Amino acid sequence: MLKFFTLRNLGFLAIIALLAFKVEDTRLKNDAAPKWEQLFNGKDMSGWTPKIRYHDLGDNYKNTFRVENGLLEVRYDQYDQFNETYGHLFYKRPYSYYLIAAEYRFVGEQCKGGPGWAFRNNGIMIHGQAPETMKKDQDFPNSIEVQLLGGGGNGERPTGNVCTPGTQYERDGKVITQHCTDSKSKTYNGDQWVRVEALVLGDSLVVHYVNGEEVIRYQKPQSDPVAGQQEGTLLKSGSISIQAESHPTDFRKIEIIDLEKYAKDPKKLNAVIARLMSQKRVAAQ
Repeated sequence: MLKFFTLRNLGFLAIIALLAFKVEDTRLKNDAAPKWEQLFNGKDMSGWTPKIRYHDLGDNYKNTFRVENGLLEVRYDQYDQFNETYGHLFYKRPYSYYLIAAEYRFVGEQCKGGPGWAFRNNGIMIHGQAPETMKKDQDFPNSIEVQLLGGGGNGERPTGNVCTPGTQYERDGKVITQHCTDSKSKTYNGDQWVRVEALVLGDSLVVHYVNGEEVIRYQKPQSDPVAGQQEGTLLKSGSISIQAESHPTDFRKIEIIDLEKYAKDPKKLNAVIARLMSQKRVAAQ
């Protein structure tokens, strides 16, 4: 009789556990999806601060960054020569766990004197240093760059690549020190709109997406190591900025989903990410 009750009780416990799992799984699926927050409001540069090489933080030299017709624009119509005046426009606060997206296009001609590699080139800088810590003549913030490239009409030129000013990362268990690594995205020629997203999970994982397709992933973003070391300090969070590298660029949307509140609950975090990435978001033309 004791054996019978023990087996029966175990059966009840198994059923209860299964029901609890199903209820929790259903609750996670039915939780309201986190909302996109617009970092660019479509009206002005509220919340953003420029840092242009050779100029003080906050000096928007020659009106490089501006808002016109609902677009956040990078422009060089007031420049005679580029003169390596690389610019960055920083958002007002750092982030750690998040999904960021930008919809962009390249327009017009490159500024006179701009380097060849900067043709149709921009970027979303993530896990970056604070803009207040940049030197006046510093060209790029120490950061991980989600590189935005446009095609030149001949040959392949993927976008959503990863570049590493002052940083490095791991991929497939190996430390990657080369400055830029191409993604597997297709080439986008002309002035078409492209949507690039980056899923950033603290110091563990970064995944790039282009028009809804995963194009590259890597792990352990970190600062460049000190002399004699192979690995640097892991980057858990940092600034977000967009670039001005000599080619006119339009941004019509820069938005983010802050995932910080899920960071300590891996199960919930994974459920939220799965739900978000089950949707294929493509830039409309």
